[in-house]
This record gives sequence, structure tokens and C-alpha cells, in this order.
Amino acid sequence: MNVKIEPKRLLWVEHVVRIRDQKDTAAFADLFAHFAPRVKGFLIKSGADASLAEECAQDVMATLWHKAHQFDPTRASVATWIFTIARNRKIDLLRKQRRPEPEDLTWGPEEEPDQADILTLQQETELLGTALAELPQAQRELIEKAYFGDLTHSEIAAQTGLPLGTIKSRIRLALERLRHAMK
Repeated sequence: MNVKIEPKRLLWVEHVVRIRDQKDTAAFADLFAHFAPRVKGFLIKSGADASLAEECAQDVMATLWHKAHQFDPTRASVATWIFTIARNRKIDLLRKQRRPEPEDLTWGPEEEPDQADILTLQQETELLGTALAELPQAQRELIEKAYFGDLTHSEIAAQTGLPLGTIKSRIRLALERLRHAMK
């Protein structure tokens, strides 16, 4: 590794390497004490409530422990890596919060939909199926994983081995094609 790193940053890199190679709890404790409050503050400043920020900060630090082997000091500093994880985790948690929980769903008989609504829905479903079939395979597979497989972009990236930016770009392009086809 021929990368010139400032002494303070080198200390954090050494901590991550110790976590990666030796599962060093003291190194993790130092990183946790330094970064967890900063991550929580960052998340609160970016609009998260205190409980979400706390949960997310804990999750980010657990991710650091489990994925220390993925850190590459030639690509980013430890702080950049941690705050990128925090940003992505916040997005994932916000998405999960927007999904209704089973207990939030209504139970019991619902009103029968109007026949015209049923016909319109069937036509739109057929149009969507055709539009999905016409997508390039790489885009279609990502759309299926994200919307039918209920996976986050990060989970798709981990599953496919593709960079997160590639996942997001392909999904964005696919959604634009689908919007255009549905008009």
C-alpha cells in the first residue's frame, strides 16, 4: 500500500485494519467512541429524528465491525467511508419506515371496486408487463429485485457485486423507460 495518509487518518486506518485482521475490540471501541456521536449528529442535522439517528448510528458501527474487510484506504478515508455508510443506512431506514406494517393494514371486507377501475387496472398491468419485458435484461433484473424482491439498493449491490452507483443508475434509467412506456 503506497498511499500517503495524514497521521490522524492513519490511526483510523490502522484501527480498521486491526478490526479486520484481529477483530480487535479495543480498536473498535476507539472508533465507536469517536465516530458514533458524530454520525448521530450528522443524521440529526440531515433531518432524522433522535431515535432514528441513534438506531442508524448503531447500525453503521455494527456494519463497520462486520465489513471492515471492504474498507479500501486508497478510495476513501475512514470518516468518508463511515459517513457514506451512514447516509445509505438512513435512506434504507426511511424507506422501511414508509412501508406499512401488517398491523397497520386494514382488515375485513372492503368495498368492491368499480368494474371500470378493474378494467383500467388490468390494462395498466398488461402495459406494465409489456414495458418490463422490453427493458434491457440488466435493468429489468434490478427493477425486479428492488420492487418485486423488496430489496434495498445496498442489498442488491451486495447480492450482485455491482457498485451501488451502477445499481442506482440502472434503476433510474429503467424507471424513466417505464414512465415513458406507460404514457
